[in-house]
Formats: sequence, structure tokens, C-alpha cells
Amino acid sequence: MAVAVPPFETFYESHKTEVFRFLVSRIGRDRAEDAFQETFLRALRAYDRLEHGEHLRAWALTIANRIVLDGARRQRPQGAMPELVTEDGRPAYEELAPLTDELPPKERAAVVLRYGYDLAYDEIGAALGSNEAAARQAASAGVRRIRSQSGARPQTFTPDEPPTPRRGLAPANPEEQL
Repeated sequence: MAVAVPPFETFYESHKTEVFRFLVSRIGRDRAEDAFQETFLRALRAYDRLEHGEHLRAWALTIANRIVLDGARRQRPQGAMPELVTEDGRPAYEELAPLTDELPPKERAAVVLRYGYDLAYDEIGAALGSNEAAARQAASAGVRRIRSQSGARPQTFTPDEPPTPRRGLAPANPEEQL
């Protein structure tokens, strides 16, 4: 038997605190207030179309999350990009291209930004529209994929440290250390 949809005021009172905390954790207090209002405005507009009252918490948090994502997509990068210098004059993406051409786009971007431009994972996450943990995982997966494609034996390493070659098997080309 389906759960009846409670009055909107009851729904609002039950979920307002949790939705606001979620928004503050994702986008900060300054932007959370506007997103909070937008969340419940969208919920109010759709409320009369609900067929049952199950999973209302998840529904409200989904609306809030979509507002956060919409805001991130609309937001333009702030500040100027730093001047990226390379020793031989070639951009890092060109140097890494032979190694990263076969990678999926997010992994390729994460590897190039991390190892080619030495960006921090939080910066990479922002560039990819995700977070630091996702950027770290994408870079790590990209490096593992490069190793498996090159036939190298997998090593364990933290993505913050460049991998070290096995004893006696140092590559002739430093790019092969990835």
C-alpha cells in the first residue's frame, strides 16, 4: 500500500534542516540560502504530481543536488589560468599525448593536469566538474591503464608521488615512468 503524500508544510518542516545542511556542505553558507529556496520552490511546483509519499527525503535531496550541479555548470572559471611553463617549450599535453591518447577523456585530463601541469587534485576536480577524490581516482586509473597498455607490471604507489622504476629496469625515456 502506498504511503499518502503529506501536506507540503509537513514535508517542508520534516526536511528543511537536512536539505539546508546538505547545501551548506556542498556550496557553502552564502550560496546555500538561495539554493535552499530554489529547492523548495521546485518541490512545491511538482508536489501535486507526486503519486505517493515514499522516499520524500531522497526526492528533496535529489532536487537540491541538481540545483548544486546546475550552479556549478553555469559558473564560469574565476581568475586567470597560471602561465604553464615547460622546459622544452612544448605544452605538457603534447609531451603526454603518446601515452594518454587511448585513455578515456576524464582519465586523460586527470593524468595530463596532474603529471603534465602539476596541478593539485582539488584543482583537477574543479576543472573536471567533480571533486578531489574523483580527480585522484581518475588520475590513478589513468596511470594504471597506461601501465597495462605498455605491458609494465603494476606497481602500488600513491598518485601524489611519481612512480619509481623497478631496480635495473629504469626506462630510457623519463615519460615512460608514468
